[in-house]
Amino acid sequence: MSVLYVVGTPIGNLGDITYRAIETLKSVDFIAAEDTLHTLQLLNHFEIKKPMISCRAQNERTAGEKIVKLLDEGHNVAYASDAGTPGISDPGAVLVDLVREAGHDVVPIPGASAFATLISVAGSGGKTLIFEGFLSPKPGKRRSRLKELMDTGDAVIIYESPFRITKLLIDVADIDSTRRVVVGRELTKLHEEIISGSAEDLKNNFANRQSIKGEFAIFISGTKKT
Repeated sequence: MSVLYVVGTPIGNLGDITYRAIETLKSVDFIAAEDTLHTLQLLNHFEIKKPMISCRAQNERTAGEKIVKLLDEGHNVAYASDAGTPGISDPGAVLVDLVREAGHDVVPIPGASAFATLISVAGSGGKTLIFEGFLSPKPGKRRSRLKELMDTGDAVIIYESPFRITKLLIDVADIDSTRRVVVGRELTKLHEEIISGSAEDLKNNFANRQSIKGEFAIFISGTKKT
């Protein structure tokens, strides 16, 4: 029986890849990727050469059908998103469904994720954690959903771009200025930055920056007692 391996890759620092991930990428017949050029840089770094298939959000179903055909023919395939673990705010879920429906095995190869990385340094924030990923870019929808999440009293993890991070922190502070927030910028990369403080403090911190770059993961502490 052919296998689809869902491979977690580094979110920035290439040293975070696992031995198992490298061995899997070396052993399969094909490597499918969210961005073939991005993944090719990773493969070149570890001197891995394999035929590649583009499988991104915009073509995941049609690419998934091609991958199922390869599996039907007896080939093993690995799938990697741009960074981190596929299926966590990245493509991968549709592909996994198609492969399982076709009767093939799906094997996870665990790796890094911004979600788990930030939690590990966020400190206590409640017993339950809600992972939301990216909120709507529309201000009204973003603020409305953010209030729903914070009103649960549970801790929340959100991803955000450098273009909206300040607006997000303003919304968090408007809803509850005392809520503890941890912002992780460029996690595991050269310019990694992790800041913890009240929503009001972090709002002011970012509002006063002349330029903001990088990818963000945000932890909003819960209010329920554990």
